[in-house]
Amino acid sequence: MLTIDVLKASGADVESGLARCMGMEDFYLSLVTKALQDKNFDVLKEKVTAKDYDAAFEAAHALKGVLGNLSLEPMYGFICEITELLRARSDVDYALYMTKLYEKKAELDKAAGGS
Repeated sequence: MLTIDVLKASGADVESGLARCMGMEDFYLSLVTKALQDKNFDVLKEKVTAKDYDAAFEAAHALKGVLGNLSLEPMYGFICEITELLRARSDVDYALYMTKLYEKKAELDKAAGGS
């Protein structure tokens, strides 16, 4: 089950995330759960693989906002790196960046009872 303690252990800045949610833990946890289900994770993976950097940038930028507002570090750090590379339309190997992002997502998905 996804809890405040699980998020803290993952490196999330829970205090900042909770402050944005007026201290309402249940609300914050529900937003985190919804963020983990964001379709932009799938879009990002698909578009990076296809080297459609414009569409990949849009997905990454949207995720950057969501992850940042919820203070989900280090996922936020990884998505910032990806977003800036895509902003520059860099033709680099995104595999390492994507692996780091999706590994952290998988940890939280598991805690949230997802796949």
